[in-house]
Amino acid sequence: VQLVESGGGLVQPGGSLRLSCAASGFTFRSAAMSWYRQAPGKGRELVARVSSVSDITNYADSVKGRFTISRANAKNTVYLQMNSLKPEDTAVYYCLAITSTSTTYWGQGTQVTVSS
Repeated sequence: VQLVESGGGLVQPGGSLRLSCAASGFTFRSAAMSWYRQAPGKGRELVARVSSVSDITNYADSVKGRFTISRANAKNTVYLQMNSLKPEDTAVYYCLAITSTSTTYWGQGTQVTVSS
């Protein structure tokens, strides 16, 4: 099983990034997919989640209206479009898969830094 995140980097406040998480080794379309983040000195927090059925989405209050999670089952990929980025969005962003058997898999993370 692999979850490979990409798309992180350095961006100025107000800018945008799109993160990708490419999955392999499990039935992607049956898995609920989430993005988490962890800022220095803080715990890991849920950013956004998309269900395996009907693509129902949920967001942390801090990112509502700015971030959009989506999935492309044909590509085994989940995305996180991040707009209007703020310095407080700086963190390592992780992809999480929860399969139909409740097995969880984490990616290795991608760094997002928002700074002028």
